[in-house]
Amino acid sequence: MITNRVIELLAPAKNADYGIEAIKHGADAVYIGAPRFSARAAAGNDISQIERLVQFARFYRARVYVAINTILLDSELIEVEKIIHNLYKIGVDALIIQDMSILKMDLPPIALHASTQTDNRTPEKVSFLTQNGFRRVILARELSLDAISEIHSKCPNTELEAFVHGSLCVSYSGQCYASQLCYKRSANRGVCAQFCRLPFTLSDANGKIIVEDKHLLSLKDMIRGDYLEEMLDAGIISFKIEGRLKDISYVKNVTGYYNNLLNSILERRKEYKRGSSGSIRLKFEPNPYKSFNRGFTNYLLNGKKDDIASFDTPKSIGEYMGTVTYSGPGWLMVRDGSRFSNGDGLCHFDSKGVLRGYRVNRVEGEKLSLYIDNTEVFDKNDLTIEPGTKIYRNFDHEFEKTLSKESAEREIDVRLELSQNSEGFRLDIVDSDGVEAYALLTYMKERAQSPQKKNIIKQLSRLGNTGFRAEEVIINMEDEWFIPSSLLSSLRREVIKALIEARKNGYMALPANYRNNVADYPESKIEYTGNVMNHKAKSFYRERGVSDIAMAFEIEPVDNAVVMYCEHCLKYAFGWCTKHKGAVSPYNEPYYLISPYGKRFKLLFDCENCRMLVKASDDI
Repeated sequence: MITNRVIELLAPAKNADYGIEAIKHGADAVYIGAPRFSARAAAGNDISQIERLVQFARFYRARVYVAINTILLDSELIEVEKIIHNLYKIGVDALIIQDMSILKMDLPPIALHASTQTDNRTPEKVSFLTQNGFRRVILARELSLDAISEIHSKCPNTELEAFVHGSLCVSYSGQCYASQLCYKRSANRGVCAQFCRLPFTLSDANGKIIVEDKHLLSLKDMIRGDYLEEMLDAGIISFKIEGRLKDISYVKNVTGYYNNLLNSILERRKEYKRGSSGSIRLKFEPNPYKSFNRGFTNYLLNGKKDDIASFDTPKSIGEYMGTVTYSGPGWLMVRDGSRFSNGDGLCHFDSKGVLRGYRVNRVEGEKLSLYIDNTEVFDKNDLTIEPGTKIYRNFDHEFEKTLSKESAEREIDVRLELSQNSEGFRLDIVDSDGVEAYALLTYMKERAQSPQKKNIIKQLSRLGNTGFRAEEVIINMEDEWFIPSSLLSSLRREVIKALIEARKNGYMALPANYRNNVADYPESKIEYTGNVMNHKAKSFYRERGVSDIAMAFEIEPVDNAVVMYCEHCLKYAFGWCTKHKGAVSPYNEPYYLISPYGKRFKLLFDCENCRMLVKASDDI
């Protein structure tokens, strides 16, 4: 059982600079894409950049995890193996993977994390992955607290990671094939076309239109700040923020937000401790509503619930600012106009539910003059916004301006003690992790003619941009000795250099536990949803008792296949769920989703398991 109770805040890194900022703002670990083969193909990074991030992270004992979590072609396996060895050489802490062929490679002793793309929803699946060498399993976003607790109780030796913030996929991760079917862009190959964010028309079996031109598969974004302690108690040790394609201000703001929340919990819960070193001082007040969001939901953490979808738009709406009190052509008034700034981005939903966006040109008291770049933003008759309309701000100019600068400091507290010896002086240092170092100054002692304590403390406390902060300076000497400030500065630099080296030497790599592990797969058959794309992955499952293995959808497309497996259900959303709401739909099943390009998808409802399946359909 995991007993050290070390927890981490895990933040996204689009590149090394983003990862560095995430650590500065409170991340205990960051995840970043490999040069190739990550589930965000647009966020790949070369080895030198990842190494730069690793070197920065090591100082704070933060971890760097690299995603190689696509499924792989046979022709790619040799390259992947080389990349993994290079990542190990530069000190990467763990790999996030999906393709089981990697466990058949000649691997260095590097820890493995099972990507959420491996569809981790049951104790049986998590146990299988653990027995076959995964140190950590990243759970499906759909799991409730009860489901997480059950997995933890049955797999107590497995580190469990869960998402707490960011965009939501409507289908189980790793189980979505719509993008591949429609655009030949595989989500499991890192090039998802975001099919789920499109507008759809919903019709019934008779062709009657139920809903027209709405984003029926688009979910709101996840926020779980109010549930971190409950997730801790359920067994989660890593809290993951989504967003390797988000901008730098998102990373700073959201990381800072969750860092503050976790610290407040740990002030009460002493059995837990953070996985990295240093204290963070933010130069702004974090507010997740000021970063990209489609509206927020805690999703299914407490079970099935209404209002998890964002039918009107897949775009960011930001923070609610109030309602329009008065308006005219190109201007509006909202109470407390002092909250706004020139350059703010605002938006509202019009009478048809369409999101309209614009910028503030000038703030004059409560009156906001607007840029009118596109007259479709406003009512075409008088170019005004109706009083009572809810206004949202999806770009806070002043907030973004603050985050565009240095917006956080992270420092490790140290205690310094200066003492005398027969040859001169000795400076000892110990940091908040208990790492110790010392430096010696050979110098002929001479008595001072005036008190020296104030100057010694001043000189030894000048740690500048070293990443350390002098919490305490102790002077332990028998007499008032004169030491030139230049020598004190030199001694301080030497002891800091020694401490950095001691921290580097004391860094503990994560143990790898995958060698020679073979445990049977819970089932004897794997269909296309198993995402087996190469001969090594196929061999992996055969060795583990699977006799019937279908190839991945990308290799062997299945006619009229289910292309999405969703716990978001349109019957539930519209109030027609017989199981939970005791209601009956006024429309005849089956229902069909019709894409903007005319392609039809049949909806199947697995009510026993509370799931909606989206099936490619040629039905007329």
